[in-house]
Amino acid sequence: MALSSDSVHKELRPVHENVTCDVCGRTILKGERTEPFVAPGGERHAVCELCFSRAEHHGWIRESAASELPRGAPRAEPRRPLLGRLRRRREAGPPPEPLEMEQAPGFGGNGEPAVEEVQHLPPPPPRSRPKDPRHVRAVPTTDGAKVERALELFNGSEHQRTVAGLARTLGPPWVTAVPELDQQSAVTMVVAWELSWYRYRVDLGDELDPVAMLEKGEEIDEIEEDLRAWNATMEADGRLVVGIGSEE
Repeated sequence: MALSSDSVHKELRPVHENVTCDVCGRTILKGERTEPFVAPGGERHAVCELCFSRAEHHGWIRESAASELPRGAPRAEPRRPLLGRLRRRREAGPPPEPLEMEQAPGFGGNGEPAVEEVQHLPPPPPRSRPKDPRHVRAVPTTDGAKVERALELFNGSEHQRTVAGLARTLGPPWVTAVPELDQQSAVTMVVAWELSWYRYRVDLGDELDPVAMLEKGEEIDEIEEDLRAWNATMEADGRLVVGIGSEE
C-alpha cells in the first residue's frame, strides 16, 4: 500500500528528547545546554545554566571538577619522641620571664606593716578599626539612574553570563528595565526571546546578592503589557545597556 506524503513526513521527523533540569524541574529548551553535577552520595544530576549556583549551594559539584578534588585528607605528621620535643624546647630559647611582682606597704592584724603583692599585667593591645568596614550602597533617586544602576549590577552577576550564552543560540533578546512602584530600591527586568523569557528583580540596596530571578516562561504574551515596552538592548559583548531594542 502506498504511503501518503504526510505520513512519510511524520515518520522522518526527528524526535526531540525531553531533558529536564534536576533542580528546577524545567524542560530544557532547544539551544540550551545542561551540565552534569555529582551529589555527595555520587548520584549524577543534569543541571541547566540558570541553576548552577543553586546546585553548588546544595553541595553538588561539577562532574568535570570532581576528578580534581583530593581523594583523602593529608596524613598527620607522626608525633616526635619525648626526648626530641624537650630538645626542641631547649633550642627554642629560655622560657618567658615571670610577671613583675611589686610589694605594696600595708598593715596586718598585729599592727605590723604587711606586704601585699601587686601583679602588673601587660596593657591590652589597642583596638584597631576593621580593615574593610561594611559599605552601605546608596540608592539613586531618579528612574533613569535606577535603570542604569540595575543594568550595571545585572552585568556583574552570573545571570548576565547565562543570558549571554542563550543569546549566542537564540539571538539578541528584547530587554525591559523599569523601577518598581511599591519598592523604591527595586528594578524589574525582563529578558525575552520568541521561545522563552526570564524576569528578574534587582535590589539596588543589596550589596551581597542584588539580582534574583523571579519567574520564566515560554510565550511573550504571558508578560504584562507594561513590561514589553523594551527600553534596553544587548551589546556585542553580552552586556545589557540602556537603548532601544529590537521590535517584537
